[in-house]
Amino acid sequence: MAQGREAVHSLADQVAAVVTAALPAEAAGADPVVRRSEHADFQSNVALPLAKRLGRTPRVIAEEISGRLRDEVIAAGELSGPGFVNITLTDSAIWAQVAARLSADRLGVGAPLAGQRVVLDYSSPNIAKQMHVGHLRTTIIGDALARVLAFLGAQVIRQNHLGDWGTQFGMLIQFIDEHPELEWRHDDLADPAEATIDALDALYRRARAEFDTDAEFADRARARVVALQAEDPATLRVWADLVAESQRAFQALYDRLGVLLTPEDSAGESTYNAYLDEVTAELAHAGIAVPSEGALCVFFDEFAGPDGTPVPLIVRKSDGGYGYAATDLATIRHRIRKLEATRILYVVDARQARHFEMVFATARRAGWLGDDVHAVHVPFGTVLGPDGKPFKTRSGSTIPLSELLDSAVRRAGEILVEKAPGLDRNTLDQVAAAVGIGSVKYADLSGSRIKDYVFDVDRMVSFAGDTGAYLQYAHARIRSILRNVADEPVPGVDSTVPLEPAERALGLQLDEFGRAVADVAQTLEPHRLAGYLYALAQAFTAFYEACPVLGAEDPAVRGNRIALCRLTGDTVAQGLELLGIAAPERI
Repeated sequence: MAQGREAVHSLADQVAAVVTAALPAEAAGADPVVRRSEHADFQSNVALPLAKRLGRTPRVIAEEISGRLRDEVIAAGELSGPGFVNITLTDSAIWAQVAARLSADRLGVGAPLAGQRVVLDYSSPNIAKQMHVGHLRTTIIGDALARVLAFLGAQVIRQNHLGDWGTQFGMLIQFIDEHPELEWRHDDLADPAEATIDALDALYRRARAEFDTDAEFADRARARVVALQAEDPATLRVWADLVAESQRAFQALYDRLGVLLTPEDSAGESTYNAYLDEVTAELAHAGIAVPSEGALCVFFDEFAGPDGTPVPLIVRKSDGGYGYAATDLATIRHRIRKLEATRILYVVDARQARHFEMVFATARRAGWLGDDVHAVHVPFGTVLGPDGKPFKTRSGSTIPLSELLDSAVRRAGEILVEKAPGLDRNTLDQVAAAVGIGSVKYADLSGSRIKDYVFDVDRMVSFAGDTGAYLQYAHARIRSILRNVADEPVPGVDSTVPLEPAERALGLQLDEFGRAVADVAQTLEPHRLAGYLYALAQAFTAFYEACPVLGAEDPAVRGNRIALCRLTGDTVAQGLELLGIAAPERI
């Protein structure tokens, strides 16, 4: 097998070569259909689809193939069931894969996405409002996808499409102007990291209440919107301060979460204001957007309401103003023409599916979105409370994201005090933060993103079961084993040592890492990698219980088992990093 290449791919090539050599010409090019199996190391199902083509029974074809599968890599190929070919690798081939991955850069994973430019739209909080539980999934899923795609060689352009424009800013700026005594800038507050956004969020609620109850204030707020759109210098200064203060608070939360977003990734709605008239004119000139009851709309044959009435995408409202549809159209055009994206991913909740279908359809009709660019809505489900309903406070308001993280870190700290009483206070705080936040992220990423899930802190931070804490503990345990041999020369891998069953299972699981990462890139489902890491940790636990490592009597056996520990530790650490989860060395 080629160094660092997954065994399944090498075996597929070998099966394909046997099919070509042993069977009639019409069998050439058949998919070898090789995958892992519970009955052997691997299984090929190639005989089943070939039966009709060749006019033979699957068992006859499988027997012909299996009889030719034996070399220094394949120990045996055996006929099974209605026409399966069970494949068992030689011990030396598995040890060779372990050695190759240990010595290879990036654990032997290549860069198959090199040359792709992926624009990734995620997080997108609103200026002057707290990030809440609704921002958790887009931020965590988007960050994991950014890491995986970049690891596989893509050039990832992160875009944080901030909600930094709209009529609500006229209301807020007018309220601030009329209440100069209010403190909301970070220089005026004792704890600026979170207090700024808390103060702005409170100001927003007060401004909204006054807007809804005071008609005169509402008129002044509308006038302020006009001033903002006309780029009145005084109004723009306050707006710019609101954006800057909010971004400072967002960045503190991003840093705490350990996500990659920075202020340089911000491209809010206001970024595209200058293009709205131009985009609208282009769509109208092409006859794509047409007048309808004073508004300018795009209609589609495929999108209709329950009564069959066409549902339009409103590009320009009847009052002459623009909504987020126009902004999204200007955004996708910019990302294609200026950012030269080959792929655009929008990590936005499932409720926006129809909107993005309309935006993409309009972009295709306008000729912006061609066959060479793929725009994809990456939807996700809802975070639920213990009652199975969308997670909110008892009063019905959304829960700030910082409070969710606080609860997880606090609970992790309580468990660590019991589990590791010897940790000093500083180490305890660091590990509790890593475990608490890592557990929240893993809980979000470990299930299919389209499914809802219940936010249950006790389950999330448990060190047993399919949790982030379990994986982090497994990694720390491996590092603890390796610290015992830190002063010894690093042993090589002896491929002549016979494999124990638990060693074989672990070696084969380690070989699947690259495939798991590639699955995430293909499906945009981070749970493929999370599930792989959990299975790997389980395989390591079974290995460690069955096979003494440091106490092995034979030096070659001991060296090989240390190598398995090293490769497992490195693989878990790399996998957790791709999910955006810290991997503490000690717990």
